Order: sequence, then structure tokens, then C-alpha cells
Amino acid sequence: MNKKKVDRINELGRLSKERALTEDERAEQAALRAEYIAEFRALIRGEKPPVTDDEKEKEENDAAPTDGGEEEKKEK
Repeated sequence: MNKKKVDRINELGRLSKERALTEDERAEQAALRAEYIAEFRALIRGEKPPVTDDEKEKEENDAAPTDGGEEEKKEK
């Protein structure tokens, strides 16, 4: 589940404390919660849900060396 969806779950939770949610908001909240719980349970069981493109891109960016890496050291 990407960060935007988790943020939306939290936003709807805060809204529900301030005012009654609309039918559409309640349905969206229920769907997002169900998705979150399903992914959580899959992780607990050891089943990994499919990785989204956003997560792949983030992992690739995180794996890139930030301190110059070996390539820069070899060039010097």
C-alpha cells in the first residue's frame, strides 16, 4: 500500500472525529482499511503482496550510492 493511501486512511479517520463522514467517504474508508488489513495479514503470513511501480522506483533510488560510491573512487 502506498503512502498516499495510508495518508488518506488517516485523513478520513481524523475527519470522522470532527464530523460524520458522507456515505462515499465511509465506503472509501472501509475499502482502504480492507486493503491495508489484507496486505498486513499477507506480510504476517510471509506472503509478499506485489510490489508497485512506486515502490520499485523508491527501492532503486535508495540503492543508488549517495557518497560517491566505488565508481568515483576508482576514477580518482
